[in-house]
Amino acid sequence: MNSLKKSISYSTWTLCILLLFLSSTPATSQENTVIVFSAGSTINAVTDIATLFFQKKGIKAITSFASSSTLARQIEQGAPAQVYISANKKWMDYLEQQQMIVSHTRFDLLSNRLVLIAPADSPLSTITIKKDFPLASLIGDEHMAMGDPDHVPSGIYGKQAMETLGVWEGIKKKVVRAKDVRAALVLVARGEVPVGQVYATDAAISDKVKIIGTFPEDTHSPIVYPATIIEGQDIPEAQAFMTFLKSPDAKIIFEKYGFSVK
Repeated sequence: MNSLKKSISYSTWTLCILLLFLSSTPATSQENTVIVFSAGSTINAVTDIATLFFQKKGIKAITSFASSSTLARQIEQGAPAQVYISANKKWMDYLEQQQMIVSHTRFDLLSNRLVLIAPADSPLSTITIKKDFPLASLIGDEHMAMGDPDHVPSGIYGKQAMETLGVWEGIKKKVVRAKDVRAALVLVARGEVPVGQVYATDAAISDKVKIIGTFPEDTHSPIVYPATIIEGQDIPEAQAFMTFLKSPDAKIIFEKYGFSVK
């Protein structure tokens, strides 16, 4: 818990950098750049894609990562995003209802899976996640980390799955509500909690955790990552980045990190 409270969100620092960049840099030097706000679970993949995009297109993608809800709220408040990639449809729908996206540019980009993880050296072994599985017993007198189920997409999906399986009521008071899925991953990787619920793609990037169970896909809404251009930001650089997200090169990178490309 202490490490979570002390941690600084990706978006806070990146947003400050973006605002400093936009306020202190001559407009002409901002050409050939695109500002991309993307769900925290895409950090590795989108960072690699941004690097390749610059190499191939000569356009620099400035990236900001946080929970989809945090990014949507920042965009609503005027943050200088041009492309937005959400980890669920809810927050994309929210911005669309506010008329803050270019609707015809919106498309479903990726899908993912939900998993239960434990520290790599944990004595916990693989379990079958099914109706009334013994999640409370796995947690014991400790806690479980997951994205805040009221705001963070990974946590929203997770709560839905656990409710479907009949185990949520037994563990909800033991949940550490992380600010995003990567914060939940860190808590498990550090051994601060015995189990956590994250995306399969997050578990795959850390050798300090292991997957002990995979949630059945029919226990929660489909995990879909929509992408769009922000209203008023339909510039050639944003259009080029959106096109690149659909390219074979981007698909290879997304699949490398365990995403399924739509």
